[in-house]
Amino acid sequence: MIALKINKALCGAKGEMNLEVDLKIKQGEFLAISGESGAGKSTLLRILAGLEKADGEVIVNGQNWKDVPVQQRQIGFVFQDFGLFENMSVEQNLLFVSNNKELANELLNITQLSELKRRKPNTLSGGQKQRVALARAFMNYPKILLLDEPLSALNHEMRLKLQNDILALHQRFGCTTLMISHDASDIYRMASHIIVMELGKVIKEGTAKEVFSTNTSHLNGEVLEVQKDKIVVLIGQQLIELKVSKDKQFNIGERVEIQANF
Repeated sequence: MIALKINKALCGAKGEMNLEVDLKIKQGEFLAISGESGAGKSTLLRILAGLEKADGEVIVNGQNWKDVPVQQRQIGFVFQDFGLFENMSVEQNLLFVSNNKELANELLNITQLSELKRRKPNTLSGGQKQRVALARAFMNYPKILLLDEPLSALNHEMRLKLQNDILALHQRFGCTTLMISHDASDIYRMASHIIVMELGKVIKEGTAKEVFSTNTSHLNGEVLEVQKDKIVVLIGQQLIELKVSKDKQFNIGERVEIQANF
């Protein structure tokens, strides 16, 4: 069981705010964290990992982690930018965490990287780098796995492959996983529970069906084009053309919220 009760002042996308989270996560759970950029999602993971400080408590299996060093927390962290050592081979990146060649070979096999283990990161594709980062995160037998948008900027085929890899490793090691994601399909397929954050607070939680299956959906997008009586908005990977009132002003690049009834 992970019990987070934390408070931290942040400067988010919309100015100053407080990250205020009171959350309990069951052991072995796969929790997805969703919400707009700047809501405090990555900071929440970094606090749990010990990379940032916050007021309050982080209790893991009854132990207060406030003064527990990062290296003693048994956490695997996959960062958005992979964080690989460019001067090391794929295999060396894994063995840098722990000189356990048997485990490294098992992880390389699970993630289908065995044939690439002598290669350097700068010779790999984005999906291959992501798999190396994922395999490396398990080299210390983590109790908790933290994933910061691990499937972003991947094509559909690689996305499905990494979904399978993450789920297989989550189950193989029996860890508790927290994953930041903006993609409803990733969350629906992988997570047992989801929280939605806004301006540093949890505004909704439940299963993917409970959170996403509503009669009214609020969609967020970016204005790409403004015409006299309509705007073009990018929502995810979809372009939507909307009629608007002539007295309503929009700017290119502006973020807008659209209410859609189904």
